[in-house]
Amino acid sequence: MRSLNVLILEDNPFQLMALHQMLNANGVFNVLTAENVETARQSLGSKGPVDIAICDLYLEQGDGLELIRELAERRLAQVLVLLSNAEPDVLEGVANMARQLGLKVLACLPKPASATLIGQVLADCQAHLRPGPLVLSGERVRQLLGLSDSEQLPPSADVSQVTIAACGRVWYQPIVSQAGALQGVEALARWQLPEGELLLPDEFLPVLEFAGMEEAFTWHVLEQALGLANLVMGETGQVLPVAVNIPGRMLERAHFPQVLQGLLQLHGVPAHSVTLELVETSTLKTDSAHVTGLLRLRMLGCQLSIGDFGMGGTSLQHLLELPFTELKIPPAFACGMSNDDRKAAVVAGAMSMAKRLDIAVVVTGVETAADYHAVSELGAAWLQGCFIARPMDAEAIKQWIAFQARPARVPAHR
Repeated sequence: MRSLNVLILEDNPFQLMALHQMLNANGVFNVLTAENVETARQSLGSKGPVDIAICDLYLEQGDGLELIRELAERRLAQVLVLLSNAEPDVLEGVANMARQLGLKVLACLPKPASATLIGQVLADCQAHLRPGPLVLSGERVRQLLGLSDSEQLPPSADVSQVTIAACGRVWYQPIVSQAGALQGVEALARWQLPEGELLLPDEFLPVLEFAGMEEAFTWHVLEQALGLANLVMGETGQVLPVAVNIPGRMLERAHFPQVLQGLLQLHGVPAHSVTLELVETSTLKTDSAHVTGLLRLRMLGCQLSIGDFGMGGTSLQHLLELPFTELKIPPAFACGMSNDDRKAAVVAGAMSMAKRLDIAVVVTGVETAADYHAVSELGAAWLQGCFIARPMDAEAIKQWIAFQARPARVPAHR
């Protein structure tokens, strides 16, 4: 476990001391303590950013909201732990605010803290801490792209294609009906370093974007996904629907639908079996080339999915104004909904709205049997999550399809 830097905002002297001792007992000695926002601000200004901020909400002098906003906007902390006796709806509201600002909210703990919970939070924090500022340093970029010290950044197109072919990987996660019938798979991007480490998108996509390789990598993922669909169709005689994430800026490329159509024809995959999933939909504009791009894809026959429904302030507006055929309910709402009436209400509302709009719903983040049954009780939806199957490589997904499910025929309209 690497050394962690922690800030505690707590105005009760006894609880502040106890929390400090719990951190020390877990091997964390770089601890800043503050009884009010101003003291915390001064400590951060003097010592620099921290890994974890443990904040109470109710203070005799002000409240923790002001500091939480500063931590996010000035990038003074990576992970936030709320430690407060606030009502659950208040805690959830603050947590959501912090997430919208870019903080990773690791836990909402009641006071007083227990040594067991603090130990667990510290262990979890190691897995959630993102790379520091050096993630986009030249050294880090060269490492991920396999470039020598003499090669230029950004790399040439030829070097980019070779690197993507060598390191780009596509894993797949099944999407099933409530009866368990396979409805398709989502293509999930991965990046394999020469040493063998497999990176998740958050770890490598910023590097690809920095190096101008994001679009080339998206085409790589699309080709791999369509290739898999072609293989499954040849082996089973049935179409395997595939969903692929694309960055919204690719919609501005006038040639995108034409190139995609060529790939579909090359692999013999019908357009209506391909779902293009857009995340960060709050950046889409309803009066720009984005609309034209989406309409061209729909005219081609592809399905369009809002991949971050409910996570952005304008998702509902885009659902009404743009030609989406599917919405994905993200894990933030579905995971744990069996024990959270508020999450269940959000999921139920989204499913009801989708039914009235005649668009498909995929509930993602179904991690437990309890959540699986909780979703099933709310109405018709497709399901995705580790309870059904974990992401797997192409060979494993082919075996999964062969031995555990058969792909359903693609409906004319989803």
